[in-house]
Amino acid sequence: MLHGVSSWTERSPAVAAMLNPALLAVVAGAATEEYTRLSGEPLHYAYPYLVAPLVLHHDTRQALPRRTDSHLATWLLRNPVIAAGFPERAKSLTPAVTEGLRFALAHGSLSLTDSGHLIGGIADNARPAKVGDIAAIVAKSGFVGRWLTKLDKPATAFALLGVRP
Repeated sequence: MLHGVSSWTERSPAVAAMLNPALLAVVAGAATEEYTRLSGEPLHYAYPYLVAPLVLHHDTRQALPRRTDSHLATWLLRNPVIAAGFPERAKSLTPAVTEGLRFALAHGSLSLTDSGHLIGGIADNARPAKVGDIAAIVAKSGFVGRWLTKLDKPATAFALLGVRP
């Protein structure tokens, strides 16, 4: 078991549903797919640790811009409450994101390159139904993957969001 992740019997049904490794693998997979599709490059391994708190938190997900040409710094200035809460959300999700990445790597939906980047995506048979919150989470994960292509390097995203890899 990962440090900071409780056993399944200790998790509430809501936590087990929203922070299960398969869902977090899909979040990382959608971001990886879209980042790679747009940039032609693999996704930096640390990016899923930013994607998850942006898309799993309902208010943050709802506030995300509709277009990737909205700069992350501008969006954060327009959403100071979300910006203020992001570091704590990111920290609290770190063990679950790690568990999701391990799940994706173990099941072959994502692979690591020699340089520590992610390639892959969501297997066709693992795509969730396009309804409800899960559909919104997956769609926004892909959006954030595309949005991250607009930044010159991962350190920029981490600095703007007030967290460290």
